[in-house]
Amino acid sequence: MATGSVGIVGAGTMSSGIAQACAVSGITVTLLDVNQEALDRGLKSIAASLDRLVAKAKLADGEKQAALARIETSTAYQSLSSSRMVIEAATENYDLKVKILRTVEALLPPDVILATNTSSISITKLAAMTQRADRFIGMHFFNPVPLMSLVEIIRGLQTSDKTHEAVKDLALRLGKTPITVKNAPGFVVNRILVPMINEAFFVLAEGLATAKDIDEGMKLGCNQPIGPLALADMIGLDVCLAVMEVYLNEFGDSKYRPCPLLKELVAAGRLGRKTGQGVYSY
Repeated sequence: MATGSVGIVGAGTMSSGIAQACAVSGITVTLLDVNQEALDRGLKSIAASLDRLVAKAKLADGEKQAALARIETSTAYQSLSSSRMVIEAATENYDLKVKILRTVEALLPPDVILATNTSSISITKLAAMTQRADRFIGMHFFNPVPLMSLVEIIRGLQTSDKTHEAVKDLALRLGKTPITVKNAPGFVVNRILVPMINEAFFVLAEGLATAKDIDEGMKLGCNQPIGPLALADMIGLDVCLAVMEVYLNEFGDSKYRPCPLLKELVAAGRLGRKTGQGVYSY
């Protein structure tokens, strides 16, 4: 994909990671958020991440400076008008995503591809809310984006082959390994992963083992690098709950019911690492 520039909507953890991956790969980025403080935090996070790569000799200091120079920030949607592709990476909320996509689309030439970084929302449904459904696609990155090699490319019913190939080429340019997935709630990885996390909360709630022992059991017994409860804290318990609620609503199958303990922790504001407390304290 001959990408002149990529626009990224949002300045959170995922958005910043995507921006870093693009910038390190030589792509000019416009990082947009309505909140300047969020943009400042995003840039600070990117700089810190690049510093860690330099410290590990995985990136030269000159490459770090060049990457940072490729990232522009803005609070004005109009700044995305020259982007050759825009990736929406806002909060996992359907109504918010539709609002953002419609605002962005109105500013872009008709041939520009729109992508969404979603972990559970229907690509077909989002595409239908735009005027370029054939040029709309899902591009699901994994956290932390700079380190995780996988990208799920999700085709909606309307997505054209040309759009799919262009986005696949972009993923490869970013040094990622893309897999192509049909549209369905949770796609592939999260369809398997999040119910496993939810089941870990049921095991914890039933008192079968401590949180630490549950995580140790899955790490040592299933060769996972991190236990499901610690992973939930990293992802965000609110995100895990939202995904399970999408599954329950879309599939109508009680096996996707969120664990009451998960719901209780979210209600208490114990969302994981981002709030300093979830299953564990940080």
